[in-house]
Amino acid sequence: MMSNDIVTGKTIGSLKKRADFLRLQKGGQKWITKSFIIQHKERASEVECDLDIRFGVTITKRIFKRAVDRNRVKRRLRHIASDILCVHGVSQMDYVLIGRKETLTRDFTDLQKDLKWALKRLSSQV
Repeated sequence: MMSNDIVTGKTIGSLKKRADFLRLQKGGQKWITKSFIIQHKERASEVECDLDIRFGVTITKRIFKRAVDRNRVKRRLRHIASDILCVHGVSQMDYVLIGRKETLTRDFTDLQKDLKWALKRLSSQV
């Protein structure tokens, strides 16, 4: 999945490899909202990538037992990430969104507000 935002000119794509997810978990910063947990880390210089921003989404079976619910949460998080990260995300960063129980039932506009707020908080920590 790769998209190019016309307004900002940033290209956004998804994280594919497990090693990328583990790198963010081990050494990245995180922020916790009611809806999700977001982790981010600047991309390693040895990683060759033509994308400005990469993101991944993960949900555990412990949180959602049913695959239908896990898939719905993934779709919701992917959608807000592709909308918000291309505008408010920082270039050369990787992001991971981790779903929580409230992600499934929370209003979509509240999910977007949570992501904008979390990005603002993460950028102030750097």
